[in-house]
Amino acid sequence: MVKTISENCRLYLITPPAIGDVGEFEQSLTSALEAGDVACLQLRLKDVDDDVIRRACDALRPITRAHDVALLMNDRPDLAVETGCDGVHVGQDDTPYAEARSMLGDDAIVGVTCHGSMHLAMDAAEAGADYVAFGAFFATTTKQAKGGADLEILTAWQTATIVPCVAIGGIKVENCAGLVSAGADFISVASGVWDYQAGPAQAVKDFNEVFLSAKAG
Repeated sequence: MVKTISENCRLYLITPPAIGDVGEFEQSLTSALEAGDVACLQLRLKDVDDDVIRRACDALRPITRAHDVALLMNDRPDLAVETGCDGVHVGQDDTPYAEARSMLGDDAIVGVTCHGSMHLAMDAAEAGADYVAFGAFFATTTKQAKGGADLEILTAWQTATIVPCVAIGGIKVENCAGLVSAGADFISVASGVWDYQAGPAQAVKDFNEVFLSAKAG
């Protein structure tokens, strides 16, 4: 998840809040990853036993690796190490960046939620974070948003550093173009893909079409 000057915006998938039938989700994930460019998948399961997370990771890891998609663990660097994830995403109230990096090592991806704060983002970038995440940009039911962000922060970030930024929060095919044009390197989506009326695979195709159009515009 390293930014290059010519690189298009890319899709950053987050799993649904709950994965009922793992086998069924494996099929949905496979079809989604085969439909178009996806940078990574964040495994985000809340209020479940660690064993549930371990089993989900074991099921999804072969799929992400087969499609050259990074698998990131939400919040838990300890489980990221144990289950062989490619990295971890931590929030401001989770394991501190320095501790997560120490646990995972220099080669792993460690991203940090920064809400709408350039100050938090600069601190994370200077500490060595591989990406910073801004948001929520839109209302979301996936998680309780602790802060909002304006499009201007994406543009300001692009002029301040080469560290990639991720836009998060209530993003759908219909509302993502402005985020791409403003400077988002990655668009983080959960329900906007898994609950897409035409299905997850079509969502991935449609997101990537918008990304290309927005960058070209």
